[in-house]
Amino acid sequence: MRTDLEVGWEIPETPPGFAGRVERFMGPGKTRAESAVEIAGLACALLLAAGLQTSGARQAWSGLQCAVVALVGLDLIGGVLTNATNAAKRWYHRPGPGVRRSRLLFVSAHLLHLLAVGLIVLPTDWRWTLGNGALLLAGAALVEFTPLHLKRPVSMIALTAAVLVNLFWLEAPLVLGWFAPLFFLKLLVCHLVPEAPLERRRRA
Repeated sequence: MRTDLEVGWEIPETPPGFAGRVERFMGPGKTRAESAVEIAGLACALLLAAGLQTSGARQAWSGLQCAVVALVGLDLIGGVLTNATNAAKRWYHRPGPGVRRSRLLFVSAHLLHLLAVGLIVLPTDWRWTLGNGALLLAGAALVEFTPLHLKRPVSMIALTAAVLVNLFWLEAPLVLGWFAPLFFLKLLVCHLVPEAPLERRRRA
């Protein structure tokens, strides 16, 4: 038994109004350390931007296509980091009515990402868009309704399957090869898998 760790499920109160809604969306009670890691992790966005610049895709895309890729890339990288925090795990996996529905609505809202990339960045690729939409919804249902003790490995199966399908059957240009791994990592693993919010035990 680990005596140096404790699990903290207590959710702090949030302020009313817009500030409270933002805090609840990100996960109430985020520590300064978690925020610092998220900010540092956004260096990955700089890596993505540098890669896109080096590839020449930025010059080939229209202004609208560049804007879509920039927004989607930032959202996916930031979402992977945010949904992996203790604060997000406490909030999105708290007990209570309607929590499962809110998780699945959050995932479903990302169908808009697929529409934006598939129909604006790609040359109106309905096959890619619908195929990834089916992978997302099927994977989300599989993870959400799997018994608790199996959710983590099952989410990894869903993620791996989605990435492999994208590699061999839903091909996108190499410059968009980052999209599927980050997209399914954020939603099927980081968001849907409940994990204990571990903290170092406070000394009495």
